[in-house]
Order: sequence, then C-alpha cells, then structure tokens
Amino acid sequence: MNCLFVSDLHGDTTRYRKLLAALREIKPDLLFIGGDIMPGGLRLEENQPEIEENFIRSFLIREFQLLRDEMGDAYPRIFIILGNDDHTLDEQDLLAGEQLGLWEYAHNRRLVAGKYVVYGYNFVPPTPFLHKDWERYDVSRYLDPGDVSPENGWRTVEVSAHEKRYSTIAKDLDNLVTDADLTNAVFLFHAPPHDTKLDRCNNDGKMVDHVPLDLHVGSIAISRLIKRSQPLVTLHGHIHESARLSGSWIDSIGRTTMIGAAHDGPELALIRFDLEKPEDAVRGLV
Repeated sequence: MNCLFVSDLHGDTTRYRKLLAALREIKPDLLFIGGDIMPGGLRLEENQPEIEENFIRSFLIREFQLLRDEMGDAYPRIFIILGNDDHTLDEQDLLAGEQLGLWEYAHNRRLVAGKYVVYGYNFVPPTPFLHKDWERYDVSRYLDPGDVSPENGWRTVEVSAHEKRYSTIAKDLDNLVTDADLTNAVFLFHAPPHDTKLDRCNNDGKMVDHVPLDLHVGSIAISRLIKRSQPLVTLHGHIHESARLSGSWIDSIGRTTMIGAAHDGPELALIRFDLEKPEDAVRGLV
C-alpha cells in the first residue's frame, strides 16, 4: 500500500494546495492527515480571501470534491483526525465530509484497510495553552511545570467535571484496542510518543518556579502502548520543531516504525511510505 502522511497544516491553503498537487501526481492508495487541520495561531494567513469562517465546508470539502471528480477511481482512501488546535465543534463538518465519501474521520475508531487496521486518536497530554477540547491527562493527574490542567481553560463543547478530572489517554487507548492483535495496525495519533525523536520540544533553558521544563513532551501512554503491543507503524504530529531539534522525523521502538510529519518551516512536510516496509519512508519538504 502506497501511502502519504501529512500533519499540522493549520489551515495554510498553500500547504493544502501542495498536498492536492502531490495526490494528483503520486496517486497513493491511502492518505493520512494527522490533525491541526484548521486555521489558527501563527499559521493563519492574512491573504486567504477564499477562506470563510467555516474552513472545512468552504475549503476542504470543496477542494477534495473537485479532486475526487478529477481523479475518479484513483482517488485515495483518506483517514483524518483533529489536533489540539482544532475544535470539537469541527467534528460535525468532518463527519459531513465523511458522508460525502471524501474521507473517514478516524478518531477513536478501528477502520479496516485490506489486511491492515487503522486506529485514530486526537487527544494530547496537557499543554501550557488554554484551549482544552483535545487535551487529556496522560497516565495520571500529574502536570508538568507550566502546563494548564484539562480541568481549566476553555472548550467549544463542554464535558462533565468527571471526564475532565478522571479521563486519561491511557484509559482511552486501552478501551480502543482492547486485546486486539496489532501486528498490522496503523495508528494515526496527533501526539507523539514520549522520550523519542518525535517529541523534542524547544524548552532548552526554560524554567517555571525554578524547575526546568522537560525537553520531551509526548505521551507516556502512547509510548507504553507501542512498547507493549508493537503495532506496525504509528503516525504523529503536534511538536513542530522536533525534527529540527532531534535531527530526525522517524524513530522506532522494537519492530514499530514511528513517523512524525509536523514541521516548523514554511514548507509542507510530505511523508511517503509503503506499509510493506514503513521503515523505508521518505520525507520531502515542498
């Protein structure tokens, strides 16, 4: 299976148009989009007149419908998730695109693709930011210095106090995979695994209340899942600067190949890989 993977496009239409061009040229079997898909923050361009308030309906659905009409039977199967900069309210529009047959919203789902099984998951561990739609405690209610609890901050869709306080990424992943054989599993995560080449954060020399900040900010729960169950490949985003700081966008734990597509430059980081040999993945900046 010929695959493409991108993440953290943050509504940048230049990057999306590069992705659309790559799909026309490469014609992959599968495309994975790893969250933080919506405009916002530093990635929001001022010169995007085609972008209306509803980015998914006004841009993504429109452009992918045109692409499907053009590509016909060569149109890839697309798996997409949201990230911590996206809103829970955006789910309804992703599901509208799914109803049109443009993509499959993979969060908290098990989707079969030939002999492979795709799992998706949006949540990330607590961050210093106030938007909490897609943040969970990781393996416990511990917070790194400077992080804001999921029990605080703001959300576009309110959840119960119990969910905020007691839900964890670890429990979610246990419920998602149960006791399944993950030999041929592909995980589409937004968060990277903890203490790898994919979660290296630009916290060098930074302190909060005289406590140094951790340089690795990925999910311990995701790392434990990989070590325990050894899926075929895991796909990640979230930490834009990690590849630059660690020197690599690809890593491994045992037999599992782990790939990161977040990028802190202006280019689109486009990962191309074959599910028969994911360790031979290649990355292009376009």
